[in-house]
Amino acid sequence: MQYHIEGMDCASCVGKIETALARLPGVSDIQLNFATQKLELSLAPDAKTQSGDIEKAIKSLGFGVSSSSNSKTLTGSDKSLESQQWWQTIKGKQVVGLGLLMSAAYVLSLIFSDFGVWAFAVAVIIGVFPFARKALVLAKLGSVFSIEMLMSVAAIGALIIGEAEEAAAVVFLFSVGELLESVAADRARAGIKALASLVPKTAILLDAQGKQRIVAATSLQVDDPVLVRPGDSVAADGIIVQGTSSLNDSPITGESVPVTKTIGDEVFAGSINVDGVLQVRVEKTAADNTIARIIDLVEQAQSSKAPTARFIEKFSRYYTPAVMAIAALIIVVPPLVMGGEWATWLYRGLALLLIACPCALVLSTPAAIASGLAVGARRGLLIKGGSALETIGQVNTVAFDKTGTLTEGEPHVTDVIAFRQDVSSIQGQDFQNHHDILALFASVESGSSHPLAKAIVSHAETANVVVPVASNASATAGKAVHGTINGRTLAIGSPVYAAERSRISPEQQAQIEVLQNEGKTVSVLFDEQSRTAMGLIALRDELREDAADGVAQLKAMGVHSVMLTGDNHLTAQALASDLDIEWQAELLPEDKLRLLNDMKADCKIAMVGDGINDAPALATAHVGIAMGGGTDVAIETADIALLKSRVVDVAHLIALSRATMTNIHQNVFFALGLKGLFLITTILGVTGLWIAVMADAGATVLVTLNALRLLRFKGFKH
Repeated sequence: MQYHIEGMDCASCVGKIETALARLPGVSDIQLNFATQKLELSLAPDAKTQSGDIEKAIKSLGFGVSSSSNSKTLTGSDKSLESQQWWQTIKGKQVVGLGLLMSAAYVLSLIFSDFGVWAFAVAVIIGVFPFARKALVLAKLGSVFSIEMLMSVAAIGALIIGEAEEAAAVVFLFSVGELLESVAADRARAGIKALASLVPKTAILLDAQGKQRIVAATSLQVDDPVLVRPGDSVAADGIIVQGTSSLNDSPITGESVPVTKTIGDEVFAGSINVDGVLQVRVEKTAADNTIARIIDLVEQAQSSKAPTARFIEKFSRYYTPAVMAIAALIIVVPPLVMGGEWATWLYRGLALLLIACPCALVLSTPAAIASGLAVGARRGLLIKGGSALETIGQVNTVAFDKTGTLTEGEPHVTDVIAFRQDVSSIQGQDFQNHHDILALFASVESGSSHPLAKAIVSHAETANVVVPVASNASATAGKAVHGTINGRTLAIGSPVYAAERSRISPEQQAQIEVLQNEGKTVSVLFDEQSRTAMGLIALRDELREDAADGVAQLKAMGVHSVMLTGDNHLTAQALASDLDIEWQAELLPEDKLRLLNDMKADCKIAMVGDGINDAPALATAHVGIAMGGGTDVAIETADIALLKSRVVDVAHLIALSRATMTNIHQNVFFALGLKGLFLITTILGVTGLWIAVMADAGATVLVTLNALRLLRFKGFKH
């Protein structure tokens, strides 16, 4: 049986649902994926449990549930739910309603002080009801002291003592926290949905007579012939059976420069055809193509993350029952055993319950987390929740993607070399300097939309070079571009193509090899009539300005760095040597995933990337970090996004996390220290109810003020 679950805002929700279902007779093989909200289970044919019982059990925990027949991907979700804004959700309405009630109660208390407390009490009762109901259901299932129980006890206890305002504040802040978790969870799931949009919805199918017919990409079958025009995205994984073209495989492999492919070469769904017309034979259906595999990898990686139990929930397992037991004993034992006055010990017991009210503890972690998230956002660090902020400070290894992460993601001209030959000038002089050669390169490339061509033309414009107008522009798909300038036919191609069509001396070949060994892409300009090589241009996707500094800062913090890329070995080695960083090259998404899983066995690891191909790695790492200038899929899949796309921000992120965790530990010490002190004085009768109120409020103020110190965080300093 398959269901779609709604309303899971943290990974611990999975455990609550699985625990509830495991107690139903005949239910087995329960698998619930938090990322996709898909539930699969087996129900014995002769079981007393019915489908309605399963849905009732899930709804009793406060989650929505609907039957589902589609378990493949998240594309079949309810559209109305996808379009809901946070204030339209049940939790959003609850937060807005509580906020309005508290505002009204505050205004009423200023005008009619005698009625203000009743207004706050109404807000508490309305706000705590859904949490208390959920706490009781969880208690029946064995989780007596859940976070819901802890919050409910805190709010009701404060209400009984007469601190209705404080009780209302606890309920409101807890509701806000639940809402923020829900919003963050929905954003994370959006990453998986975005992956499916990469594959075009339609494809051009060729029939036996070669006629074209537009069909749905999902209807393609193995061996179907499809036509891929320039500018189109490839609709399915397949093999080229006709044509040659450059394909942008960066969404799949991370290769920064379009790759030339011809008959017999493999193409991937989602790749973009740059120039030539291709006929492709489908090798895999939509359910099994490259993008579908990446979706599966992301889902598996997200579901394999161990749920991180919140600190307060762990602590409440021991703290809350112990304190409630002590309070009950203080109220009952002295009057029964020592003949004490019931009124006196009831007063002390209630004071103890108020002191033990975990308001400061409830605030200690989220207050620091909220400050950490706020200062992070101010610095352009979008951190999706407290769990990510906590975990990033514990990492000791950071894996970087190359293209668009450590590099700019666009090719730039690095070298322009004129071969000094006795060749008559097209413009009346010999080609003795790089400006002349650059002008001819830009002239021939001016009509091309290839990224390398655009980089050359842009470089010529920046250098204020006068570019002659070329005529008869044409292209040999995936190999060369041609143009006629002042009656001379020129061509630009790869060194291999140029060597076949012109004469390249050993000295020139040596220059080419030196540049290629530096990880640069080399294009050669030659005269097709005289078969003479005239010069070359080298391009490379250069490192970001702050890449070296960012890696150095991580090293100073004791964090190891490694570069993982789908690019070739020469490029990877050249860039890695500039950064003094370890590297692995020519990796597909599954290769990165395998390496990360191997590294996870020995260390806490963060992955930094920007491309669609990085999505599985971002999901499987302990923390996924996306560059803000990257693809929407990477940003949605990652736990953290660097909106300013700076490598140095990774070090600032780790430093912020460590500062936040230190702040949390201080908050817990303040809260427990004050409570421990006044716990003793209350039992001894030294302090009374009003001191108990001050102690609890004082601890809350200390925790809040300490958390606000994080707002002055300036970043990592050497």
